[in-house]
Amino acid sequence: MVNAHLNYHLALLAHLRGILQALGEAEQVADDTHALFLERYDELLSELPRDMENSLYLGQDLIRQIFHRYPQIAHLVPRDLLWFFGGDCLHFMPDEEIELYQQLDERRYAAAEAGEPFDWAQEKQLLALPEQSPKH
Repeated sequence: MVNAHLNYHLALLAHLRGILQALGEAEQVADDTHALFLERYDELLSELPRDMENSLYLGQDLIRQIFHRYPQIAHLVPRDLLWFFGGDCLHFMPDEEIELYQQLDERRYAAAEAGEPFDWAQEKQLLALPEQSPKH
């Protein structure tokens, strides 16, 4: 279950990496440190599966830097990554969104304790439904 959760977020990180790569290729980056930033990003992608706990700080730092270095793509940063890394990343989330993610985590932990599968993306969609909609 933990692997599925980690793999989901690794896929989001890989998608974001592609956006960052395209940004550099389109020459929309003002400074020449973009290549170094991508190297650190790649370090995160390789280290996260091996040492998740220590990699969370690097992830927080890199996500925070994306908002400051590349504001033109800040809206493309998956919100799930902000919650996954936590810390300073939570400053980019409104309180209502933080509440949604807290509920998601509670559901994920309950499913893990019960030995049941948990689909993060599906549960997120269910929680985001308006109150009048039926939830399964």
